[in-house]
Amino acid sequence: MMSTDRLRIRPATLEDVDVLTNFSAAMALETEQRTLELMRLRLGTRAVIEQPERGQFYVADLHEAARADRVIVGQLLITYEWSDWRNAQFWWIQSVYVSPAWRRQGVYRAMHHAIVDLARSRADVCGVRLYVEGDNRVARQVYERVGLSPSAYRIYESDFVLPTPHTTGTNT
Repeated sequence: MMSTDRLRIRPATLEDVDVLTNFSAAMALETEQRTLELMRLRLGTRAVIEQPERGQFYVADLHEAARADRVIVGQLLITYEWSDWRNAQFWWIQSVYVSPAWRRQGVYRAMHHAIVDLARSRADVCGVRLYVEGDNRVARQVYERVGLSPSAYRIYESDFVLPTPHTTGTNT
C-alpha cells in the first residue's frame, strides 16, 4: 500500500489541463459509458481554472523520491451551491477520478479529507455533497467509507448537452 504522506493535494493549474481532460474523459467512459467531446471537455476544464467562481479542480500529486517531477494520480472538482437556509455554500465534489494503478491506496481518501478540512476551516461553507451514478456500487462504497451518507434528496435534471444514458440517440 502506498503511503499517503507521498501525496500532495493542491489546486490544479493551467499546466494540468491535459491531465484533467484525460482523467475526466476516462471517468465518463468508465462510469457511464459516455464518450465525451474532448475539445468541449478541455474548454470546460480550462474555464474552471481561469474563472474560479465556477469551481476549483484539485489534484493529488505523487512525490517519487527517484524522480524530480510529480505524477498526478487523482483529481476532483469542487463547485458551489448557495444554501439560503444555512447562509453558506455547499461544496459539491464531482469529476472524481483516480488513476487505475493508484486505486485502493488511499488517494481518494486523502483528497476527500483535504477538501473536508479546507471546507470546515471556512465560515462560508456549510458542508460537502456529491452525486454518484446510481449503478456505481464501488464509488458508493468508497464514499461511505470516508464518512459520507446517502442524502434524502434525489437529483433531477434537464440536460441540454448530453442525453440521458437511457435514451436512444447518437449524440454524445
